[in-house]
Amino acid sequence: MPIRYFLKQLLLPPGIFLLLLALAWWLRRSRPRVAGVLFALGLGGFWLMSLPIMVEWGARVLEREPPLAQSEWSTLAARADAIVVLGSGRERGDPAWGSDQPTGIGLERQRYAARLAKASGLPVLTTGGLHYGSPPSEAQLMADSLRDDFGVQVRWKEEQSRTTWENAKMTADILLPLGVKRVVVVTHGWHMSRSVWSFEKAGFDVVPAPVGFFSADNARPLGGWMPEYKAFWQSGLLINEVVGQIAYPLFYR
Repeated sequence: MPIRYFLKQLLLPPGIFLLLLALAWWLRRSRPRVAGVLFALGLGGFWLMSLPIMVEWGARVLEREPPLAQSEWSTLAARADAIVVLGSGRERGDPAWGSDQPTGIGLERQRYAARLAKASGLPVLTTGGLHYGSPPSEAQLMADSLRDDFGVQVRWKEEQSRTTWENAKMTADILLPLGVKRVVVVTHGWHMSRSVWSFEKAGFDVVPAPVGFFSADNARPLGGWMPEYKAFWQSGLLINEVVGQIAYPLFYR
């Protein structure tokens, strides 16, 4: 896992762009033309990732599952047997709480799952392991937050997974023996296609429930061509998702 982590950080932005700029500096005298190309790629990559319009365009490609209409929330029990909320990491040792907490992305998923659970009456499963943290698991952190912050009790917790593929396979180990095959999967719009693919491969019938769309037109100044720090973070999520969608069919059959 550590090797995978370091390779991911090096080969995905911003690591790859910093590497290109470092190589450009190294080659500036011996290979000035090559250095110029590397510099342009590194700087250009940083610039493109910071543009909100690029986030919007990229998200339109990835966000292929439409949102659930609110009129469908109360009828979900006719289409599914449980709600599955996917983990998204943790914030380590938040001083305000004195312990690890779900991420902002995780809270966005939890809020939506809580609304769906209250409207439909469906039971909830949270999924997510430890990654590099210490107990409790991400699934437990989300279960605690759903109970304390949103008034929803979690029935099952999958506490070992580290990837979306493992989310699906280990959730299947819990739910399929109980006869729970139809699930509402709650995750972000840009992450939903890979999640649906993984859960279907694990043996589930999936009702997608995406939230947190990046493709929405936010009417930014200058049409989204002004660099913003938030856009860089969002671009990183989208690029990671593109890599995941390419890699999963190759490595997980």
